[in-house]
Amino acid sequence: MKSISNKFKITNGHKFSLAEFDTSYSGSLKKEDSKTILDELIEQTAALQSTLYADNRYALLIIFQAMDAAGKDGAIAHTLSGLNPQGCEVYSFKQPSTEELDHDFLWRHYKALPEFGRIGVHNRSHYENVLITKVHPELLLKEKLPGMDSVKKADKKFWDNRYQSIRSFEKHLSDNGTVVIKFFLNLSKDEQKERFLKRIDDPERNWKFSSADILERGYWDDYMKAYEKAIKETSTPESPWYVIPADKKWYTRIAISSIILETLKGLDLKYPVLPKDEKEKLDEAKKELMK
Repeated sequence: MKSISNKFKITNGHKFSLAEFDTSYSGSLKKEDSKTILDELIEQTAALQSTLYADNRYALLIIFQAMDAAGKDGAIAHTLSGLNPQGCEVYSFKQPSTEELDHDFLWRHYKALPEFGRIGVHNRSHYENVLITKVHPELLLKEKLPGMDSVKKADKKFWDNRYQSIRSFEKHLSDNGTVVIKFFLNLSKDEQKERFLKRIDDPERNWKFSSADILERGYWDDYMKAYEKAIKETSTPESPWYVIPADKKWYTRIAISSIILETLKGLDLKYPVLPKDEKEKLDEAKKELMK
């Protein structure tokens, strides 16, 4: 399958507009072929994960952001299903705890970074601090920021500084061996409505639905503006965003898997080569075992 990452990759936010991305795009692929394609991508990714672990020079951080019902959980489960769980960790970030609010907004995310040789997945991330806080600035008052005693103080300079903090954080990670890729699952408002209705109508999915989801849906336009701004401000060649069409789950999973695989291939991963003296020890060990 041809590379599809360039169609969705954002490395220069100044040229980005969310309106230009089709939420239902699936190219020339067909749903009936999706399982075979995804299985092949997962198999290749699993093989490279083993090399990543043995190479131990890089870590891969995969960030997922999306509106409710966009399919983050399913995408994570399907695209990473073939990986060795010993080398992969998934963190789902909820509302910050009291302890987390006693630190800067990046603290809890830094703690959850993957070690070299491992893949870390952040289901929601530090971007919540320029998304939900942008839509609901009253949440900033809980962060105990110096001088932030009114939402009116969350002005352009404040947000510019926060975007800069994120860019600096991700550049630091990139400079020190952690490869960052960021997925925004781009769901249409109509498709979200259909998925919410399915959750309500299906007793086995009722647990997924929350009345708060409907309240947040009322801020849809505000969230789209916040996402577009965040992507514009934090897309870099080192830490790109990928705006993935999310109306067709089967295609979403193929696109994500393809990009993860391409990213791993681009690292030139290698199994370590033992020094001569270590190889000689292996030969001696083999001789002993063969006796």
